[in-house]
Amino acid sequence: MEIILKYFSDFTPEQLRQLELLAPLYKEWNEKINVISRKDIDSLYEKHVLHSLSVAATFEFAAGMEIIDLGTGGGFPGIPLAIFYPEVQFHLVDSIAKKLKVVEAVAEGIGLKNVTTQHSRIEDIKNRKFDFVVSRAVAPLKDLWRWSRPLLKIKTTTEFSPGLICLKGGDLAAEIQESGVRPKIMDINSIFPEEFFKEKYLLYITR
Repeated sequence: MEIILKYFSDFTPEQLRQLELLAPLYKEWNEKINVISRKDIDSLYEKHVLHSLSVAATFEFAAGMEIIDLGTGGGFPGIPLAIFYPEVQFHLVDSIAKKLKVVEAVAEGIGLKNVTTQHSRIEDIKNRKFDFVVSRAVAPLKDLWRWSRPLLKIKTTTEFSPGLICLKGGDLAAEIQESGVRPKIMDINSIFPEEFFKEKYLLYITR
């Protein structure tokens, strides 16, 4: 938790309470349904929560926006972002139902009111549009963009156009070339200068 407060200082008491509850809830649920690797559970706040919040450190989501978390897994980046932006609606989607069971239990356990979930393949979501798609390394960039583009609104009210924001790591040159798109690339290590964030990036693609 200390590492979160190292970079963010303006949480409300309610947000602090929610953040502090994440560790015991995830530890409890991870023993029943493994959604976080055993070696990472003790580094939850750095490797999962702070990693997710790199989106919040870079992008401004306005009240009333709707964000979809594609392949949310255990709820990342969706749950930390929902804590950070209580006035924004987050729709967390995964094709594996048991992972969503953990997400729902954590959201309920910390009292998040701005999270909904859907057990679905992303390409099966129809008739809904979102301001942004967020995702954390669940598929190659070309697939993420192919799935995301039909879900995006045409325009939004902030300086950032509707688009895909995804967290990726390593050498991305071949993956970006294969995708056929030109994402804006932000180095997370320049936002949070910690060893873990070396060669970890935020990619942003607009329509």
